[in-house]
Amino acid sequence: MKMFLTRSRVRSVATTVAVALTLTLAAAAGCDSRQESPLPSVNEKLRETHIYGQPTLKIGVSTTGPLMGELHGGTYTGFDVEIARYIAAQLGYEGDKRIEWVPVATEDRIPAIQGGAVDLVVSTFSMTDEREKLVSFAGPYLVTTQEAMVPTRLKDSIRTIEDLRDPRYKVCTSGGSTTEAELGKHQIRVFVVKEVGDCVDGILEGRYDAVSSDETILAGFLSKHPKDFTIIDMPFGTSEQIGVGVPISDPALRDLVAFFLDKSYQQGRKGLSSPWLTAYHQTLGPWLRAPKVQPPPLNVPKLVDFDDKAPRK
Repeated sequence: MKMFLTRSRVRSVATTVAVALTLTLAAAAGCDSRQESPLPSVNEKLRETHIYGQPTLKIGVSTTGPLMGELHGGTYTGFDVEIARYIAAQLGYEGDKRIEWVPVATEDRIPAIQGGAVDLVVSTFSMTDEREKLVSFAGPYLVTTQEAMVPTRLKDSIRTIEDLRDPRYKVCTSGGSTTEAELGKHQIRVFVVKEVGDCVDGILEGRYDAVSSDETILAGFLSKHPKDFTIIDMPFGTSEQIGVGVPISDPALRDLVAFFLDKSYQQGRKGLSSPWLTAYHQTLGPWLRAPKVQPPPLNVPKLVDFDDKAPRK
C-alpha cells in the first residue's frame, strides 16, 4: 500500500513538473516572438526598389527657378535641390557625385518619371488626385498657396481675381501646372508658356501684365527683381501640397522617401535642427511674407532604420 502511494505521488509530481516546464517554455517562446521586430528595415525596403544597386540616383529638378531649383555655374541650388540632396543621402547616394541631376520643365515631370528618365522628381510638384493616377507621391514636404505677381507699376491696378479677368491684362503661367487649371476655373484668359521664368521675362519685355504660380516660385523671381515686381495675395482659396514624384510601379521607393521626410519632420517637432529647416532658412525663408514649417508627410510606413536597431520589448 505504501509503495502504491509513493508511486502515485511520484507520478503526480512528475506531471506537475511537466506542466510547469511546458508553460515555462511556452512563455519563453512567446517572449522570444515578442522580441522579434515585425517591422521591415530600411535596408530590406531598399532591396525592393528599382534603384537598388544603381551607382547613381537620377533626380529631376528645375534649373530655372530661383530659390527652388536653379543651375549656377554648374552647381544646382535651391530649396527643392537641398531636399533632394537630403533624400539622396538617406538612400545611400551622398554627395553630388552620386546624383545625376536631370533638368525637367513643369510639363515634362510626369513623362520623365513614366519613361524612366528619372528615379525621383523634386521640383515644386503639387500632389493632386489626377496626377496620382499617373505617378506616386511622397510628402508633402511643403504647403504653399497660389498667388499672382505683377510689375510694380500695376500693383494698384491688379488686386483681385476680377482684375485678372479684365481683358486689358495678359496673364501668364506655365503649361501643365495646377495654376493653369485653377485660372481656367475662374474664367481667366491665360497665356501658357513652358516655364514661369518665361512669364517673368515677358512681363519685363512688356508682353504680359501678370504671372500666377505657387507663392514659393514667385518668391524666387521676386528675389531676382525686388524693385520690379510685387506679389499680390489672391483669394484663390487653394493650398498646394508639394511632394516628391516617384514611379507608380515602385511603392517601396515611395515608402522610403516618405519615411525620410517624416524623419526630418520629427526632428523639427522636437525643436531640433532638421534638414528641412536648414534648407528653408538658406533659401526661401528670407523671401516669404509668412514663415513656414514642414508639414507632416502622409502615409508614412513604420520602418526600422537599421537591422541591428530592431526594437526590443
